[in-house]
Amino acid sequence: MSLLTVERIKLFSTRSPYWCLAAVLAASLLFALLFGLVEAGRNAEPRLVLSGVGLGQDIFMVMAALAVTTEYRFGTLKTTFLAAPRRTSVLTAKTVLLAVIGAVVGVICPFAAFFFSKALASDPPSSLVLQGEVWREVTGFAALFAVSAVIAVAVGTLLRQSAGAVSILLIWPLLIEQLIGIIPTVGPKIQPWLPFQAGAAFVSPTRASSIGDVLSSNGPTPVQGLLAFIGYAVVLWAVAAVVLRRRDA
Repeated sequence: MSLLTVERIKLFSTRSPYWCLAAVLAASLLFALLFGLVEAGRNAEPRLVLSGVGLGQDIFMVMAALAVTTEYRFGTLKTTFLAAPRRTSVLTAKTVLLAVIGAVVGVICPFAAFFFSKALASDPPSSLVLQGEVWREVTGFAALFAVSAVIAVAVGTLLRQSAGAVSILLIWPLLIEQLIGIIPTVGPKIQPWLPFQAGAAFVSPTRASSIGDVLSSNGPTPVQGLLAFIGYAVVLWAVAAVVLRRRDA
């Protein structure tokens, strides 16, 4: 518990986490505002309304990675290791703190975006109702944010450089996983099972939508996608823990 308290104090001792969390909320509400107002909100389907939350997830990963890399930059992690020699415990405390924050943010932002867009839409679609699998599409971001925090902490621990960690966390889901999908024959089969594509399946609709947005037949089910995403995070975190114990701080 003391390590969690220390990590909380260190995290919120600067302004950057507050700005990042504000950016996550702003990104979530921006798309909700857009789809809630355009054409009286007739196209405000849950997956579109919540698309800004996915962008917010990327911003949150940046915040989680910086929580590690800035400590390497300013040398505060060495002091922490002197006070708590068990490095894995320190990494665990930091990961748990950020995962809990991610889960809370992953609940607040999608609910705010959903109801904000619904309030703005004068002619909302029938799907913009919090029932059935829409519950999963909205609340599922809590799990994705939490798991993303684990991945971001692991990447930050492995690289220790802010620029490198942020670049990987932004380029991998936004570019690399998309490029893999265009590889002939193999790409479309592999892409749905890549980390962030699999995670996105957990908040994707399985029902047919007005524009035909359904999960790929080659891809995982929502539960399979979440389990795959968690699996990637656990493996990456375990590697980071081993590397952290074996190298100099």
